[in-house]
Amino acid sequence: MTDRRRFLQISLASLALSLPPVAARAGQGEVFATDGIAINGYDPVAYFTEDGPVRGREEFSLRWSGAVWRFASEENRYAFEMNPDAYAPQYGGFCAYAVAKGSIAPTVPEAWTIHEGRLYLNFSKAVRRTWRKDIPRYVAAADANWPGVLQH
Repeated sequence: MTDRRRFLQISLASLALSLPPVAARAGQGEVFATDGIAINGYDPVAYFTEDGPVRGREEFSLRWSGAVWRFASEENRYAFEMNPDAYAPQYGGFCAYAVAKGSIAPTVPEAWTIHEGRLYLNFSKAVRRTWRKDIPRYVAAADANWPGVLQH
């Protein structure tokens, strides 16, 4: 890896960790939501059934944990409604790596990982690469920090 590429990765990871927890303090609760829509309007069930991000549709929405969640189909909405803990991203959809480091950051739909049956989202694909280097250690740290990071 070139020095320039490594510098870029470190810079992106630092940016993710330096973002203030504005969303949580703005009354959006424990879910990463923009304008009240969870995880950028993407279907959390689709990460499991379609192996990746699929944009949800407004007509297949439901309110859960203080945010509106959108789904690609009625079947996905029903699956989530019957067992939201199985499909909802960990740490409310905030960046799992940032939570492991004691902060919160937004996420992008393309930076995702399913580990041991749980969905984790990250700030960027670069941050996801760092996250994937030691997922068990980062999960343990994030679990210890959550939901306390919302109060900082």
